[in-house]
Amino acid sequence: MRVMVTGGAGFIGSTTALALAERHPDWTVVACDNLFRRGSELNLPRLRAAGVGFVHADVRHPEDLARVGEVQALVECSAEPSVTAAHELVVPVNLLGAYHCFELARRHGAQVVFVSTSRVYPVATLEELAYDEAATRFELRDEQPVPGASGRGVAEDLPIAGARTIYGASKLAAELLLAEYDVPWVVNRCGVVAGPWQMGKVDQGVFAHWALSFHFGRPLTYVGYGGTGKQVRDLLHVDDLVELFDDQLQRPEHWARRTYNVGGGRPVSLSLLEATELCREMTGRDVPIGSVAETRAGDVRCYLSDCSALHAHTDWRPRRDARAILADVLGWVAANERLVETALL
Repeated sequence: MRVMVTGGAGFIGSTTALALAERHPDWTVVACDNLFRRGSELNLPRLRAAGVGFVHADVRHPEDLARVGEVQALVECSAEPSVTAAHELVVPVNLLGAYHCFELARRHGAQVVFVSTSRVYPVATLEELAYDEAATRFELRDEQPVPGASGRGVAEDLPIAGARTIYGASKLAAELLLAEYDVPWVVNRCGVVAGPWQMGKVDQGVFAHWALSFHFGRPLTYVGYGGTGKQVRDLLHVDDLVELFDDQLQRPEHWARRTYNVGGGRPVSLSLLEATELCREMTGRDVPIGSVAETRAGDVRCYLSDCSALHAHTDWRPRRDARAILADVLGWVAANERLVETALL
């Protein structure tokens, strides 16, 4: 099988391409990336060493994608993932770029594994969910005012009417577009994904950003919800995610035309405050942490992926907990300190 991974020099894309090449030596894996995101260039030697082909391509330009040639599967990881990025960058990449990828899949009759986001759910609906304030985090209650939400988190049937940020809207629009294509496709609505080789920033890759900041002794800030750091996200190790992709690629008909939340759920989740305590413990260091009480537009108090539908469809489960994820990130930073510092700082 010949597999194309778009965004293939990014965090999820490069990890996917490398894992597929290692797991399936009889497959041809080609990574495509425009190298826009700082740090993505660090993955090129890793891809080359693993025998992964690389094409310098921008999904906004279909002629770039055409240079890849015929493929039987496409893992669509390309995206502008920042919630705060400019509209003129987000929409062309996340919607127009996705359209170009889907058109390529249509021409080749290729399977599409689409990486979407929990940000497709409306902000106002998420903010109306009932919660309790515990010592270190906000907790969702079992009884909720809308369908599709519970103490387990947010399920796929949460009502989607309402605003969700331009980033979330662009990804949801791409999902709706993909549903019109007569090819095997599966949509993975991911929560926070973390792990080694993630160039975490304050607006994307928050837990990697937290670990990186502790390693390099850089200040952090709790922003919003009173500045307490109690807002919560579930997280998933990128290697766990890739194991799911691998199953989806090997069984396209089993997964065809399905949309699932993919994340760590309540068992693998952290508040910022809890992430701080883990990073302090694991690094033996402390960093200055500021506090801004005012909540930013588009932020969410608590998001947990309810993966009940996914778990009913497959035996796949996350195998790494939050501590293991942060330990892997910190271990990677320590082993590649100069590279990471050059790319991010």
